[in-house]
Amino acid sequence: MHRHKIGRAALAAVAAATAAGLLTSCGYGASAEETPAKQAAAPASGRKLSAGAVRIGYFPNLTHGTALVGLEDGLFQKELGATRIKAQSFNAGPAEIEALNAGSVDIGWIGPNSAINGYVKSHGTSLRIVAGSASGGVKLVVNPAKIGSLADLRGKKLATPQLGGTQDVALLNYLAGRGFKVDPASGAGDVEVIRTENKVVPEAYESGSIDGAWVPEPTASRLVTLGAKVLLDEKTLWPGGRFVTANVIVSQKFLTAHPDVVEAVLRGSVATNAFIKAHPAQAKADANLKIKADTGNALPPAILDPAWRSIEFIDDPLSDTLRAGAAHAVAAGLLKNPDLDGIVDLTLLNKVLKAAGRPAAKDAGLGAK
Repeated sequence: MHRHKIGRAALAAVAAATAAGLLTSCGYGASAEETPAKQAAAPASGRKLSAGAVRIGYFPNLTHGTALVGLEDGLFQKELGATRIKAQSFNAGPAEIEALNAGSVDIGWIGPNSAINGYVKSHGTSLRIVAGSASGGVKLVVNPAKIGSLADLRGKKLATPQLGGTQDVALLNYLAGRGFKVDPASGAGDVEVIRTENKVVPEAYESGSIDGAWVPEPTASRLVTLGAKVLLDEKTLWPGGRFVTANVIVSQKFLTAHPDVVEAVLRGSVATNAFIKAHPAQAKADANLKIKADTGNALPPAILDPAWRSIEFIDDPLSDTLRAGAAHAVAAGLLKNPDLDGIVDLTLLNKVLKAAGRPAAKDAGLGAK
C-alpha cells in the first residue's frame, strides 16, 4: 500500500510538471520556486569595484560545483574585494532566468537550454554566456530487471527533469536516432517519456512508475543506490566526451554597466576550477558543505563520490555543443529555429585566460557580430 501511494504521488507530480511545461513558449522549460537568498560567508574587504554588490544565482547541485566551491571557499569574494556577494540558490533554470530578467540576479550558473530559452524569449536582449562551468554528469539509469540493454527500451517509461529541458532534449534526440518515435509534447510513443522533477525521480523509480531516467548527477547516482544501473553515460555520445552541462551567464545590462565586476567573478571562477582540479577531494567536501548549508542535507559518500567523479569542471563554455543542443531541440519540435547570434561573449573570459597564460576559448560563431 505504501508503494502504491508513492507511485500515485509521483505520477501526480509528473502530470503537474508536464502541464507547467506545456504552458511555456515552445514547451521549452518549466518554472520553479527559488530558495531564500543567502549572503556569501567570506567578508568583503579591499578595493571596491564599480558596483557595491553583485547578485549571484546558482543551483545547490553538483553540476554547479564551481559556484558551490567558489562561494564556500571565498574564492569569488577574494577577487571582488569590497564588492559584496549576494548569493541566491534556485531549483530550476526558468526561475533563475526570471530573476535575472527582473534584476534580482546579475550573474548566474545555469544549464544550456535554460540559457537558450531565456535568450530567445527576450529576442537576444536579456543575457550573455560569458564562461563555461561543467561538462558531463548526465546518465541514462535504468531498472536492470526491466531493461537489460538499449534494445529493451521499447514500451518502457523513462523520466527526464522537465519538458524541453537539457536532458529531455538529449533523450528525445537519442531515441529519434535509434528509430523510436515519441511525441515531444506529450511524451507518448514507442518509449514513454515522463517529465518530473529530479527530487521526485527516486520515489517514482521505487514505486515502479518509471523504468529509468535520463538525469544529471547526483540523481543518477542516487538511483544507483536504489538498485538501478547506468545503461548509458551521455558523454559517450559527444566528440571528445565533452558537452556543456552548465555555463555562466550575465545580465546584459550588468555586463555593460559593470564589466570590471564580471571580470572579477570570472577570475574567481577560473581560480575555483583550478582549485577543483588540483584538490578534488577537498573541493568535493566543500561543495557538499555548501549543499548542506543550502538544503539542510549533505550527500552521503555512496552518492557524492561517483557523482563528483563524473563531472568535469571547465572554463570553456563548449559553444559548439551549445549550438548542437539547440539544433537537437529544433529537430525534436521543441524550439523553432532560434537566432543565437550574440548569445556568447567571451571577451572577458579570454582576457582572464590570457593573463593566466592559457589559450582562448572559442564562441563557435555565436558571438555578437
